This record gives sequence, structure tokens and C-alpha cells, in this order.
Amino acid sequence: MNNIKIKLPSNVSVVLASGSPRRRELLEQIGLSFTVVPSQADESIAEDLSPAFAVQSLSLLKAADVAKTQPEDALIIGADTVVVLEEEILTKPQDAQEATEMLRRLSGRSHSVLTGVTVFRRKDGKSVSVTEETQVYFKSLSEDEIASYVATKEPLDKAGSYGIQGLGGLFIEKIEGDYYNVVGLPLTRLGKLLQEEFDIELIWEVI
Repeated sequence: MNNIKIKLPSNVSVVLASGSPRRRELLEQIGLSFTVVPSQADESIAEDLSPAFAVQSLSLLKAADVAKTQPEDALIIGADTVVVLEEEILTKPQDAQEATEMLRRLSGRSHSVLTGVTVFRRKDGKSVSVTEETQVYFKSLSEDEIASYVATKEPLDKAGSYGIQGLGGLFIEKIEGDYYNVVGLPLTRLGKLLQEEFDIELIWEVI
């Protein structure tokens, strides 16, 4: 099978400042060549920040942290995703009990998924940050459904305790907005950032 890649300028190398396998898979899916350097920045969220500002700030923090160790030609992508229910941020659960409680709260209701994305250019320090929001509607879940899902351990490393691209997709009645934003990286918004702010033409080539 042919290898299809986005043709990047020779003086640009893309770095993903995240260890998330889902974000890595999404960038691979669109044919973007990149390296992965997970950020070591503190990801705790101050309680007085709005969810939209919090994810945008954390995405910038991650990108800037990784940029310190990268060469001049690096273009660093940072991202942070949270689930928001009634203005409360639901991050990754600490354990199975917390995952169970989150799923009970999400059951039969709608919530927002917000992802902050930052693109940081190492050579001149230019950075642009945006926030994407998607509305997600859950069906009503039985206690057996919640217990069996938590037992799979899929919820334990995911904001809001579910993965739309995995088993948790069975719980979603509908979404309003970008599906990929719920997975962890809004591809259309990222593409616009690369094109409009950093002059990266998203043209594929067959290698």
C-alpha cells in the first residue's frame, strides 16, 4: 500500500507534545509526519478558571514546555481535553469508583467536551491557541452497563470516564460539533491553524 503523507516544508518538523495514543492516531490518520515528546508540565487546573480558558492555557503550557528542548525548525502541537457537566470540569478518574460516579452523572444527560489546542513555533516563539467545543448526549445507563464498562478499564485514562471511539461509543445518542474533538484533537480546527497562521499547506504526496 502506498504511503501517503502531508508534504511539509523542508525547514519544518512537527512535534506532538502529548503522550495520548488517541491524538497520535489522529495525526497519523491525516498523514502528518511528527515525533512525540510528552510534556512534563503540571496539568493541574486552577478552580477559578473557566473550562475554556483552562484547556487553552494548558495546551499552551504543554507546547511551551516541550519547545524548550526542540530545535529551531520545530512546530509544536499541544492539546488538552476536558468534559464539562454543569460548569464542573470532569478530568480523568482517579479510580474505578470515581469513574462509576462520573458515568452515573453523565447518564441520560448532555455535556460539553472542550479541547484547547496550541501551535507553537520554536524559532520565533509565535503561538496561537484556540478552544473547540462539542456537545455530547448520553443515553440512560443501567447500573449493570456502568459496572461492566468500568470493569473493562477503558474509562480509567479518559476525561469524563468514557471513550467515544471505543466501547463508550455505545452510550452516545448524538453529538453536536466535531467528533474528533471528543476523541482529543479537533482536526479541522488544527488544519486551519496550520494553514492560516503558520503557512503549512495541507497537500498530500504519495511516497
